[in-house]
Amino acid sequence: MRNWDASVNSDIAGNPTINDDLCPQEVDYMDALTVAKKLNVPLHRVDFVAEYWNEVFSVFVEQTKRGLTPNPDILCNKHIKFSAFVDYAKKNGFDYVATGHYARIVNVNGEPCLAKAIDHNKDQTYFLVQIPKDVLSMTLFPLGELTKDQVRKIALEQDFVVAKKKRLHWYLLHWRASF
Repeated sequence: MRNWDASVNSDIAGNPTINDDLCPQEVDYMDALTVAKKLNVPLHRVDFVAEYWNEVFSVFVEQTKRGLTPNPDILCNKHIKFSAFVDYAKKNGFDYVATGHYARIVNVNGEPCLAKAIDHNKDQTYFLVQIPKDVLSMTLFPLGELTKDQVRKIALEQDFVVAKKKRLHWYLLHWRASF
């Protein structure tokens, strides 16, 4: 999922990676591609730069100007990952989406409900509070049953190039979801 384009969004001033050969999102993409090839699974790259600008960044800027303290992660989950991305998945015949959030889905009275992750230090349900409830039935949170240490151990055992990377959870999605 590509949500930001530094050149289109004039992300130049104060950008510590501006002189790097590749921007961080391209490095992440290359890492994801390496993991996907190792697992022999396809990797889809979906562009939501415009949606992110309109539904997340612009809202963040406007609310900040009004003295509010918006959380762009919550806005991104609500409008991009669990709306635009889910719509993309449905239109392309996918039955489920899986994310690297540390959260779980539990069944309460026959309804899927958001629940805290096993690893309370990594729990991310706070960032998911505004996602539409109807998408929970097609969402997988494969890391919600694991601790960060367990995730890191799996990555090391599988010899993933991202095993020691800070945001390692994004690369284990397909591997864990496939079991």
